[in-house]
Amino acid sequence: MLDGFQAGLSWIAILRKRESFRRAFEGFAPGRVAGFDEAKVAALMGDPGIVRNRAKIEGAIASARAWIKIEETRGFSPYLWDFVDGRPIVNRPERMSDVPAQTALSERIAKDLKAQGFKFCGPTIVYAFMQAVGMVNDHLACCFVNEER
Repeated sequence: MLDGFQAGLSWIAILRKRESFRRAFEGFAPGRVAGFDEAKVAALMGDPGIVRNRAKIEGAIASARAWIKIEETRGFSPYLWDFVDGRPIVNRPERMSDVPAQTALSERIAKDLKAQGFKFCGPTIVYAFMQAVGMVNDHLACCFVNEER
C-alpha cells in the first residue's frame, strides 16, 4: 500500500507518515480497507497525517479488494511466486548501476496485477516489491550474502 502512495514522491516523505498511514488504514488489513466507503474516503482526504490524494486512496481500496479476490481463489503468495516458478531469481550484478529499476517480468506482473484490479502498481514498484519479498536477489557479486558458507 505504501508503495502506491510513494509513487511520484520521495520515500522519506512516506516513511515519516508510516504510523499515520497504519492508523488511517487500520493496520493495512485488506479486509478492513476493502470495506472503506465514500465516507471513509472523505475522512481520509481530511487526514493531514497521510498523503491526501483521492486517486491513491481509492486505489488502495481497490487494491485491497483485488488482493482479497486472489487470496480467496488461490492465495496471493502462490499467485506471485508462480511468476518465478516458485524460486527466487538470483542475479549477481557487479555494480549498483547494473541493478535494473524494472524488468520485462516486472512489467508482465504489473500488467497482470492491473488486470486483477490493482492500482498504482507499475513495473518499477513491482520490481522493488519483488526484491523486498525475495522473489529477486540483486545482491552485488561482492556482497557477503553471496559468499559460500
